[in-house]
Amino acid sequence: MNKSELIAAISSESGISKTDAKKALESFLTVISKELKKGGKVTLVGHGTYQVVEKAERTGINPQTKAPIKIAAKKVVKFRPGEQLTNL
Repeated sequence: MNKSELIAAISSESGISKTDAKKALESFLTVISKELKKGGKVTLVGHGTYQVVEKAERTGINPQTKAPIKIAAKKVVKFRPGEQLTNL
């Protein structure tokens, strides 16, 4: 399912226009992004939890040259599914 299909599904499920469904989806994604950028986490009971975790610097291997390379530390978003998604 892509974004436009998701918007159409939200529209038909909730009975709102596609324009309103698009605004709601984009607002949802914006709010989650802002909270994660602040270092917070977003928990939706039953759905899951979004949070930022830090990955430490590590050593990898260049697949073409087989030479070791350093992979910098970075922050990534982690999603832990809730009960509704784990019991499908």
